[in-house]
Amino acid sequence: MSWLLQLYETYQANESQIGKTIKKPNDKEYTLLPISHTTQNAHVELTVDEEGDFLSAHILEKENTIIPCTNDSASRSGAKIAPYPLHDKLSYVAGDFVDYGGVVKNENDLPFDAYITNLREWAESNFAVDKVKSIYKYLSKGTLIEDLVKHELLVLDKDGLLIEKWNKKYEELFAEKPKIFSSGATDQFSVFVRFNVYSPTSSQVVWKDKQVYNSFIAFYNEKISEEDIDYVTGNLSPSTARHANKIRHAADKAKLISANDSTGFTFRGRFDTSRQAASISYDVSQKAHNALKWLIQRQGKTIDNRVFLVWGNDNNQVPDPNEDAWDLMLGSNESLDRPADTDKPFAEKVKKAIAGFGSDLTYQSEVNFLILDSATVGRLGILYYRNMDKKLYLKRLERWHEECAWSHHYRKKDGEPISFYGAPATRDIAYATYGPRANDKIVKGLMERMLPCIVDGKKIPRDIIKSAFHRSSNPVAVEGWDWEKNLTITCALIRKDLIDKKEVWNVALDHETKDRSYLFGRLLAIADVLERRALPKEEKRATNAVRYMNSFSKNPSRTWKTLQESLQPYQAKLGVKVTDLTRLIDEVADQFNLDEFNNKPLSEKYLLGFYSQRRELYKKKENKNESEETV
Repeated sequence: MSWLLQLYETYQANESQIGKTIKKPNDKEYTLLPISHTTQNAHVELTVDEEGDFLSAHILEKENTIIPCTNDSASRSGAKIAPYPLHDKLSYVAGDFVDYGGVVKNENDLPFDAYITNLREWAESNFAVDKVKSIYKYLSKGTLIEDLVKHELLVLDKDGLLIEKWNKKYEELFAEKPKIFSSGATDQFSVFVRFNVYSPTSSQVVWKDKQVYNSFIAFYNEKISEEDIDYVTGNLSPSTARHANKIRHAADKAKLISANDSTGFTFRGRFDTSRQAASISYDVSQKAHNALKWLIQRQGKTIDNRVFLVWGNDNNQVPDPNEDAWDLMLGSNESLDRPADTDKPFAEKVKKAIAGFGSDLTYQSEVNFLILDSATVGRLGILYYRNMDKKLYLKRLERWHEECAWSHHYRKKDGEPISFYGAPATRDIAYATYGPRANDKIVKGLMERMLPCIVDGKKIPRDIIKSAFHRSSNPVAVEGWDWEKNLTITCALIRKDLIDKKEVWNVALDHETKDRSYLFGRLLAIADVLERRALPKEEKRATNAVRYMNSFSKNPSRTWKTLQESLQPYQAKLGVKVTDLTRLIDEVADQFNLDEFNNKPLSEKYLLGFYSQRRELYKKKENKNESEETV
């Protein structure tokens, strides 16, 4: 239950944010909901005056609205009559619903009767506010549909009944398709209506009015009387067996906690009721679920309905373990201005950025990691949960960005490629492992598997490293830009794996190592650069070294003989311009132990040698060109 307690405490720490609507850069809005409230897409907004008389109405475009709710209404389905306390569908709020063709299951048990009875009880209670009383006065008249038809928001057929769904046969009655059929409602009978009250003394709309929130909370809490031990806080509090849905988004029906199956295998004969197994108070359930919804909308990452969420209980920003080093820097106050390919200075800035997230740590500061997904429509499961000290997390994140680090060039800023040094994002690792067309199901699975490697310091699974290695060793099957990206990400994974095995390898070229795979990788890089120098600048085709890369990794000595023969025309063409490269080939070849220059398949280290050697040769070329321009 620790995740529930952490969410509950998060809600308590952010009570000042309750009811505040925040707009994200993509124009989506999110709000920390009050308890006993939920959200619903409204299609029509109707305004009355303080005396309960109709003033105006207009059609909305699926606007998300905060509405009060009860336990019954929050989980209603099918033909079950369970009205929301204030805003609801036409079948509940319109007293003339049946008069205009609305179909109900039982004419002696109308949804409107249940709705207006509940609203009357609230409006006449000691907790009622004037706005609720005004809405009740209007709805008691039972003329809602009549008023909406008069003002041409709802439309009727020839028989004076509501048109359920738009059809071409109705085009002769209307010059154009009525707006109500473009509001997002499945049909006119399913239109959801929200209410507002015009008041010269208050400009706050009803669904954002904290007085209305508190009025219903106080009214409804008085009706919840059955107390039990709350397993989350240990207090004696009013309990509930019904818990919130709409956790990931407004249309989400899946629940994290559910005990509504009183038959079958639910209790296995051990208990008579679900409450005997575990009891959660209404207050804790509401606050924890509302905090979870708010956090997901504010900072969660959702891939194919799988939610990845990281949050801290000290209200300070927490770095996301799924981000790469560049995003980590963007989320900090560290300057990003730096010379290209300066690995050590950039690594130091990443360390400072991570340290900056821990500069304002409070006593017992903690961070939480949560992964949610649903196997069925109605059940939501916790695939991963971890609560840990924030200092420990920042240390492990620093270790991850230090050990799974390589020099990358695939990010872009203002359309131009940029270089950064550090760990890649887990989503990019998924594409490097399974290809750029990997579907979201595969991507979210890999991201879930990588999280313990970052947070708990686990080793990267071997199948991920092998898959990325084989894709990077087969460049002809990948677009050139994607292959360069795959190569650096794979090198980062290989480096991390080797460090876990107590071997230290860096981006900088190691001139001293005698490892055969690393040396073969260096030879391949020299062959690639030599041929590339001989080709015209506009020539974009892959070199023979790149084309034979897959074969080279499996049969290095035999393939190297083929490559040497293919290099002879380019060496003859360039003449003395490639003397340095020819000499370098001999120097690298001399470092082999004679019995290791064979056809045994290469290990992953050959990619490190290939990248580092090629990188050093290109840097030397750039430096030479710069010095020539200066002269």
